[in-house]
Amino acid sequence: MARRSSLIGLLLLALLLGAGSRALWLWLDRPIERVSIRGELHHVSADYLRDRLAPLVQGKTWLSVDIDAMRDRAREIGWLREVRLHREWPNALRFELEEQVPVARWNDDRLLNTRGEPFAFAPVTPPEGLPDLSGPDGSGAEVLAYHDRLVSRFADQGLDVRQLRLEPRGAWRFQLGDDVWVMLGRNHRPGRLERFEAAWRRELGEWASHIRYIDLRYPNGVAVAWHGETEPVESDSTAEG
Repeated sequence: MARRSSLIGLLLLALLLGAGSRALWLWLDRPIERVSIRGELHHVSADYLRDRLAPLVQGKTWLSVDIDAMRDRAREIGWLREVRLHREWPNALRFELEEQVPVARWNDDRLLNTRGEPFAFAPVTPPEGLPDLSGPDGSGAEVLAYHDRLVSRFADQGLDVRQLRLEPRGAWRFQLGDDVWVMLGRNHRPGRLERFEAAWRRELGEWASHIRYIDLRYPNGVAVAWHGETEPVESDSTAEG
């Protein structure tokens, strides 16, 4: 009899603890009523972010919300490089945000960050003065790195590489300032750049405003297309890739 009474007591205690835990959970798991945003924002406004974060929070409750899933969804918002998310007592969430740092335009409709990763910028207007880069999907880091090498190489000559293109078949071309395009091609790029620099110092630099493009895809010499001409003045060798 005593054993039976003890067993009943344990069952009642378990039920009471279970009911208490359930009541405590329901009391704590209240609707999220406040969202705070922290982080240095240089390109996007807090209003822009609130408009995009609000749908993620709507209808969620403080304890039940899946923090990891919400953080992953927040990372998909344009201009956000990193997101950290915390609960704040009693019914708030705190977003700690790292903004993307744009260093170049990419394929006309995106930007590249410092790691060469593309991200969407609309409807925010990108900063002015970014170089214009393009290439096949997945080539952002490669194109950005090569652009940086060209900029460093030409800095002492006062040449500004404003555009750089990597074509689907692997050929490169770049634009100096707003005028001269240089066709670099796929192969022998270091030697071709040396030939270009020599020709630019010797003669072509003085005629830059008259040049439409310079073609370096020749084993010896270069070909120059002048404004107003339909065909470039070629060297005596056939162009290569």
